[in-house]
Amino acid sequence: MTTELCAYTCDACDIARRTGVTRIELCAAPLEGGTTPSAGLIRYARRLPGLRLSVMIRPRGGDFLYTDAETALMAEEIRFARECGADGVVFGLLTPEGEVDEARTAQLVREAAGMEVTFHRAFDMASDPLRALEAVVRTGCRRVLTSGGRNTAQEGLGTLRALVAQAAGRIEIMAGSGVGPSNARLLTAAGVDALHFSARRERESAMRFRNPQVSMGGCAGVPEYSVTDTDEAIVRQILAELG
Repeated sequence: MTTELCAYTCDACDIARRTGVTRIELCAAPLEGGTTPSAGLIRYARRLPGLRLSVMIRPRGGDFLYTDAETALMAEEIRFARECGADGVVFGLLTPEGEVDEARTAQLVREAAGMEVTFHRAFDMASDPLRALEAVVRTGCRRVLTSGGRNTAQEGLGTLRALVAQAAGRIEIMAGSGVGPSNARLLTAAGVDALHFSARRERESAMRFRNPQVSMGGCAGVPEYSVTDTDEAIVRQILAELG
């Protein structure tokens, strides 16, 4: 079973290397659901031996309806990922009606020639997952990351099984969201090609002085004094379940 760790930090990349995860999906901004990571983090991850690297291409948080200018920016980020030696890139684009934006997606797939392309969980925001799968296949993507249109892959298990059957080997189905030691075997039994997980933990800041009057993003409730990172013990437990 191919395994993919969603990594936001240098420490997470190191954990993936130590534990034997197949591939990392490198991202920034976990509270946004993942955006394009920094140049320095991409280069750091690429220097790690024995680890395949996919880079998130998402210029902002929010929806997956992109303008021409944003699509051009994504193409530029794909070119940079290639220059850094990434094995793959990860993106997803939708139309206002909740369909896969085939024209723009195919354009970016062509830009990524020579790298593997994953259509990410924008897929789960599509209006019809089975119709969306056929659209993603037509664009030339290598795989799709999906929770079966639900908050977690376990909740979307029935749709995941249907997607695997419909894909029939034409495209890889990678299950993600809420994947952990308790359900790794269950999801594997659905016939998916890969499991995607973050094994998240919140690492408390070492800051002793804390200003409670300031939110850097201007949004109350954002944890200013913790860092979203990866729990190595949970990664090892998932891998142990997969045997």
